Amino acid sequence: MIHVRALFLSDIHLGSRACQAERLLAFLKEVECEMIFLLGDIVDFWSLKRGVYWPASHNTVVQKLLRRARHRVKILYIPGNHDEALRDYLDSSFGNIRVKKDYVYVAADGKRYALLHGDEFDQVTTCARWLSILGDFSYNLLVDFNRTLSWARRKLRVSGHWSLADYAKRNVRGAARFISGFERALARHGETLRVDGVICGHIHTPGIKQLDRVLYLNCGDWVDNCTAIVEHLDGRMELLRDSTVEMGPGERVEEFADAVAS
Repeated sequence: MIHVRALFLSDIHLGSRACQAERLLAFLKEVECEMIFLLGDIVDFWSLKRGVYWPASHNTVVQKLLRRARHRVKILYIPGNHDEALRDYLDSSFGNIRVKKDYVYVAADGKRYALLHGDEFDQVTTCARWLSILGDFSYNLLVDFNRTLSWARRKLRVSGHWSLADYAKRNVRGAARFISGFERALARHGETLRVDGVICGHIHTPGIKQLDRVLYLNCGDWVDNCTAIVEHLDGRMELLRDSTVEMGPGERVEEFADAVAS
């Protein structure tokens, strides 16, 4: 069990077959916190429109979050593009979970962080919605193929989870350029708000990096990477990853299993 001040999660995609709810449940079991910030695409309404998929594990994730909200854990939900329907209910509460458009969070060390999903800084999402939907369809094809690949890896007794979609994002030149542009746009937004950092999701690419005067933090997701940002009791921010997911070359992320052991 690890004790942190705040937990930041994004892109869980409940209602999608790609959601790794069981890994998230194991993660939540080992993390005790005062606050949880859900930074968009928690429920995947796009997938649910294509066909209802809601296994017991997805329901358990919702129940565990609601239970924590009832037991004095402050939970704030900032909708993303896949759960944008909830933007019609800004400043409302559902089971003690508050829905907000965005939020400025003050950490224990006094640093200020802008919290948002990030889709408004994705030109594909904002300027050409049909391209965004096409991209989502293509991404889901990669995820479906990856499930077949994971089955083959298990049969061959290859341990760990490896994501084809994540590999493509990190190694295809256009995708890497898009990610870099997204990160820079978020950093500029942080400078405009005069905050110390920006915490977001959306692009399923976890990371913490200093971009000029702004610290950029991306929670990642619970489809490919199984990652979360945590704030320790002294205000230090850290990216945690499920230890069963294989990291890319040169990637340095604290594995969740190691963090618990320490």
